[in-house]
Amino acid sequence: MIRTKRTRNWIAAPVAILALTLAGCSGDKEEEAVEAGSGAALEEAKAYYAEHPDFFVFASPEDLPADIDWEDSSDLPEFASPDAKRGGVLYDWQISYPRTLRIIGPDSNSAFRKFLNDDYGMRVVHPHPNIPGEYYPGLCEAWSIDWENKRVFFKLDPKAEYSDGVKITADDYLFMFYFMQQSFHQEPWSTNWYTMGATYTNVTKYDDYTISIGVKEAKPDIFRLFEEDVRPVPSHHYKDYGEDFTTRYQWTFEPTAGPYVVLEKDIKKGRTIAVTRVKDWWADDKRFWRNRFNPDKRVFTTIRDQDKALEAFKKGELDYFALTLPEFWHLKLPNTDEVVQKGYVGKYVFYTDKPRPNWGVWLNKSKPLLSNKDIRVGIAYALNFDLAIDQVFRGDYERSNSWAEGYGDYQNPKVKAREFSVEKALASFAKAGFVERGADGVLVNSEGQRLSIELTNGRPPLQGYVSILKEEAAKAGLEIRIKDLDLMTAFKQSQEKNHEMIITAYNVSVELYPRFFDFYHSYNALTEDKKPKPTTNNLTITAYPEWDEMIDRYRESNDLDEIKEISWELQELIHDDAAFIPAHKVSYYRVGMWRWMKYPETFDARVTDIWDQFGLMWIDEEERKEVRAAMKRGETFDPIIKTFDQFRVKN
Repeated sequence: MIRTKRTRNWIAAPVAILALTLAGCSGDKEEEAVEAGSGAALEEAKAYYAEHPDFFVFASPEDLPADIDWEDSSDLPEFASPDAKRGGVLYDWQISYPRTLRIIGPDSNSAFRKFLNDDYGMRVVHPHPNIPGEYYPGLCEAWSIDWENKRVFFKLDPKAEYSDGVKITADDYLFMFYFMQQSFHQEPWSTNWYTMGATYTNVTKYDDYTISIGVKEAKPDIFRLFEEDVRPVPSHHYKDYGEDFTTRYQWTFEPTAGPYVVLEKDIKKGRTIAVTRVKDWWADDKRFWRNRFNPDKRVFTTIRDQDKALEAFKKGELDYFALTLPEFWHLKLPNTDEVVQKGYVGKYVFYTDKPRPNWGVWLNKSKPLLSNKDIRVGIAYALNFDLAIDQVFRGDYERSNSWAEGYGDYQNPKVKAREFSVEKALASFAKAGFVERGADGVLVNSEGQRLSIELTNGRPPLQGYVSILKEEAAKAGLEIRIKDLDLMTAFKQSQEKNHEMIITAYNVSVELYPRFFDFYHSYNALTEDKKPKPTTNNLTITAYPEWDEMIDRYRESNDLDEIKEISWELQELIHDDAAFIPAHKVSYYRVGMWRWMKYPETFDARVTDIWDQFGLMWIDEEERKEVRAAMKRGETFDPIIKTFDQFRVKN
């Protein structure tokens, strides 16, 4: 059985607190005129296939292995509710307007992209959200893994079609590799990822509905290479794919295999945008897909202030509002609020079981003071995260223990975060030569150098949090100079490795075991001339040959026991090195929804990020009318305040 979940090994932008993605703010600038295309891309793709016959292989059904064993996960349970109702309009909001409808290239990685591709798109296979390691069919009917030859066969679903009615065939997967291997989309990571031999070794077409894809490494979690990164690309749509791709397709919706489309009439730049459900969607009755994505339409209004969005929600102009932040749950929409007490709006807490974003303070070891391990250990003891969590987050969040939180058996349970201790901090600082205090209470060494370090923060909601860290650290003679920046500026500073310390986190996908290469291999730490390497996730500038050897073995191993052993050992080394200091984790999400919003008996799926990720909710439009009528009459209902903790994991 395959043991993995979702992953994506690109340079991830740091996660935003409250799971709120900050995208571009315009989207209404004047667009450049684009000349009519020649339609040459399709012929260019065919010529490209012919130039690379070892990668693009054309075979026949007779070339399939005689003993091929197809799997389809028909024994797995579905996770959507059979009680779900189709229909209605979901009223939503966004803090900024998308700058493009492209799902790749400049400005494409916005919060809105999840409705175009990430969550609402379809792949050949998808990970089961309630059963770790299991998969169900998406655009395929069945699959077969050839471990010996490092390839996966897919029997494509002949019913699958794009939203414009064009059938999805094997040719669209060949075109996907052509599309991604070019640089026209201006996304270097993708070009490198799909380069021949880098991740995938070949794609073979046996007939219109049978393909195989070879991979460089057939790891136990082989499907992680397919669940997000292998999708059909509609060649008929991109017949003019070329140098002007980013402008030509800036506001052109790509035909999708998924349930929703963006209609041109619903694009009102800077104000609203909507997705509309595909009429007679091909997967309406497909197992694992039925009873999902239920609203007929979802309208997004741009509201550039969270408090204003909350007010719109309380008026019933929006159907839901995220309440994970303590200030919103406890203060801005408390249980005593009128709309809650009268039963118009329900408040819900849902605990998940999944890898957590690696929130922490990342120390740049290329900086003089922070190159000293004793100073780093002292800083770890000097940061009072428990107090900051209690005061700023009202104790709702938990202290993290590890860089690799939420990986089950692959998280080392022996690794525990260093507690706040002035005594231990002072002892560690003394080992580094910082014994005496100056007149301002800050420790100095024999050369008069002050123990003063800058901490970058790119999130306004964390300003009070880092202020407490600063105040408490002063007790141990450590001066923290807080540098508050906007999110993108802080991210850029860290990518250029100009930070000393930064409090941040990276999104991690749902997968079996953590990935160390991006964050802790010397390849991502130093350039050839031994300077900090920009544009990587190795924020600590960790470059130890012995770690490299372990990480290389880890990446190459097909033995889950060995992978677990190395994972545990690396986590201990990361803890001992003290260049990453664990901060906090959030094991749930909280949301407010109007009474007419309905949900399955279990509320949501085990590994969900937010309430709408798997499209399990639905709208009861009749109840919407009833509730609005009751409000006018002054009638009330019983309050709805519920917690779903069936997937809660003890710390």
